[in-house]
Amino acid sequence: MKKLKALLFDVDGTVSDTERDGHRVAFNQAFSEAGLGWHWSIETYGRLLEVTGGKERIRHFIDTFQPAFDLPADLGGFIRKLHQTKTRHYLALLESAAIPLRPGVERLLKEARASGLRLGIATTTTPANVTTLLTATLGAESVSWFDVIAAGDVVANKKPAPDIFRYALEKMKLTADDCLAFEDSENGLQSSLGAGLTTVVTVNGYTLGQDFNGAVIVLDQLGEPDAAFTVLAGNASDATYVDIALIKRLFET
Repeated sequence: MKKLKALLFDVDGTVSDTERDGHRVAFNQAFSEAGLGWHWSIETYGRLLEVTGGKERIRHFIDTFQPAFDLPADLGGFIRKLHQTKTRHYLALLESAAIPLRPGVERLLKEARASGLRLGIATTTTPANVTTLLTATLGAESVSWFDVIAAGDVVANKKPAPDIFRYALEKMKLTADDCLAFEDSENGLQSSLGAGLTTVVTVNGYTLGQDFNGAVIVLDQLGEPDAAFTVLAGNASDATYVDIALIKRLFET
C-alpha cells in the first residue's frame, strides 16, 4: 500500500507565477543590455514556453524568429553569456520581492512540514533562482525546508523528460509510490508522470488549456480557506482548498 512521505514541487508557474512578469522581463532586459533589439511580448513568450529551459528557449528563438541573425562563431558561449545576464536581472527582480508566491503555497508548505511530510523541488530553472525566490518570500531559513533542490543542469534531459524528478527521488532515497508532485504545465506533467508520480496540476495564464490527461486533479490554484480554488478536472469532494487531508485523499485514489 502506498504511503505519502514527501511532496515534490516544480517552481516556475507552480510555486510562483514567475514566467510573464519575471523571466520574460529579465530576458528582455538582457537583450537590451546586449544591444540586440529583441523583445519577447507576452504572446511570444507564451509560444516560447513550449520549449523547456532558458538557454534552449533562446536557441529556439534564434532559429525560429531570427533567421537573418548573424550567428556568432561560438553560439553556445553567446547563449550561455546571454542567459547569465538574464539570470542576474531575474535575481534582482526576486530580491526586490516583486514576484510573490502563488495563493496557498506558503500555507501548504508549512502544513506539510508540521505534518511530517518531507519536501523537495524538481525544476528546470537554476538553483540560484530557486533559493533567491524562497529567501525573498519565506526567509533564508526556508531553503533548509527542502531535502533536495533539483534544479538547472544537474540532469542531461529537461522536462518533459522525467530525469529531474527521478534525480530528486534518488537524492531523497524515495520511490514514486512515496511522493506526490505539483506541476503547472503539460511538459511538467509529462515529466512527473514519466517518473511514475501522482501529480496535482495548478494552471496559470500560460498553461490554461494544455493537455493534463493523467493528473489526479487540475485546479486554477491551491486556494485558501477564504479563497476557494476552481476544479478544472478531477474530484475534490467537498474541499475548497488544498490541504494535507485533500492531498492524502488524492494520493490514495
